[in-house]
Amino acid sequence: MSVFHELQERGYLEQCTHEEELKALLEKESVTFYIGFDATADSLTLGHFIQIMVMKRMQNHGHRPIALLGAGTTMIGDPSGRTDMRNLMTKEQIQHNADCFEKQFRRFLDFSEGKAIFENNAKWLLEPKFVEFMRDIGQHFTISRMLAMDAYKNRLGEGLTFFEFGYLLLQSYDFLELFRRHNCKLQMGGSDQWSNIIGGYELVRKIERDEVYGMTFNLLTTATGEKMGKSMKGAVWLDAEKTPPYEMYQYLRNVDDRDVEKFLLQLTFVPTEECKELGKIGDARINEGKERLAWEVVKMIHSEEAANEAQATARALFANQGSDENMPASDIVIPEEGMGLLDLLKEAGLTKSNGEGRRLVEQGGISIDDEKIEDPSLLITRDKDSFVIKKGKKVFHRIHVK
Repeated sequence: MSVFHELQERGYLEQCTHEEELKALLEKESVTFYIGFDATADSLTLGHFIQIMVMKRMQNHGHRPIALLGAGTTMIGDPSGRTDMRNLMTKEQIQHNADCFEKQFRRFLDFSEGKAIFENNAKWLLEPKFVEFMRDIGQHFTISRMLAMDAYKNRLGEGLTFFEFGYLLLQSYDFLELFRRHNCKLQMGGSDQWSNIIGGYELVRKIERDEVYGMTFNLLTTATGEKMGKSMKGAVWLDAEKTPPYEMYQYLRNVDDRDVEKFLLQLTFVPTEECKELGKIGDARINEGKERLAWEVVKMIHSEEAANEAQATARALFANQGSDENMPASDIVIPEEGMGLLDLLKEAGLTKSNGEGRRLVEQGGISIDDEKIEDPSLLITRDKDSFVIKKGKKVFHRIHVK
């Protein structure tokens, strides 16, 4: 099976330029391609993992990925999908984040001789002289065309700075540089990157008069329309210090039944037919599918040992066997006068608001050390050094009192 067909079959592919030409090129030769990652945090997230999976699948078919670390573009921040301006970061913060990304990428892709490339667009974006850049690159972009792009059109009413307006030129210039340095023929990215990808695709074709291509894949969203990779505590990180393997396992184990097939197809290498069998809604195997999804992803991101430990802990806790070695935990400072239960639930990341906590308690969804809590105004005191909160049927969280 060709990689193009595989990307279609597994549900990644959304759209691309010159589909038949690109399909033929990918079957005929090894193609150098890139995906860019702006260094806005010190860890990649589960939301990035779909892009990593695309890169792994392409590499498995003999193509060469470039992981482009955006230490240059992060100085501005991509306005795509934003309703406000991103917080500005220092060069030192950005470079630290890029270094963290590089360490994580080395766990997933083969960077041995000629197999994959790291690049950092700070090399060429932090040096050019402004007037020369605007003359050489800016002449190929029209204001009317840029204003028609969703990334800019959706921000005009809220206020779009000239600073952010230049992001498209910088990302487009990345493609030109990578084409010149590495004969990179294909830029890939999420569906929200289509405008930026088209900008680079057109720039290379105009200046270099050569055939290059762009491809986007579907953003991984849940059945409720939310971006995959967001938990009650925020992002689900690939860094085990920020999101322990057990928490990642539980996040995936508790996905909506409607998401199981899609997530198995796009986040694992489980055979396609098996993904469809395990993901049948209403089938008795749906929970087996969720366990398989959680185990496979944690194994790839962390290790088989971490996946086995997380699975064993989850099963033991669900069966009330009390094994909590890998249970997520929080150190909470409870003052002498005590802390309200609803505030504690928020502090531990188990709820987003007091209203949500109140509803959970009233519906019988909160227990402390196996005792169901019925009073939302319960005051938690310093009587115990630690205790376990159970939320619903599957979420367990140990509180260490400080």
